[in-house]
Amino acid sequence: MKIVLLAVLGLILGALGGAAVGVGVGLAWVEIFKTSDFEGYGGMLVFFTFMPLGAMIGGLGGAFVFGVLALRDSEIAIEREQMHSRDNGAC
Repeated sequence: MKIVLLAVLGLILGALGGAAVGVGVGLAWVEIFKTSDFEGYGGMLVFFTFMPLGAMIGGLGGAFVFGVLALRDSEIAIEREQMHSRDNGAC
């Protein structure tokens, strides 16, 4: 269950981060390639193309990374054995 929850968390965080990166890349694309702003074409290109692509790629990547980390976490012992104090009878 922990693996699934971390994968969903990775999906959400990755989608948010990917959308932000997508907007940045889209704005850079519009500026570098001098995309026309006629009737808001530049804004539509950024928010209907680059942002969804960034969100999809970021979401899938985040879910994969968090899922792999959670899967490896179950293989590695997180809880260390507590050291048992030897009771010698001395106070």
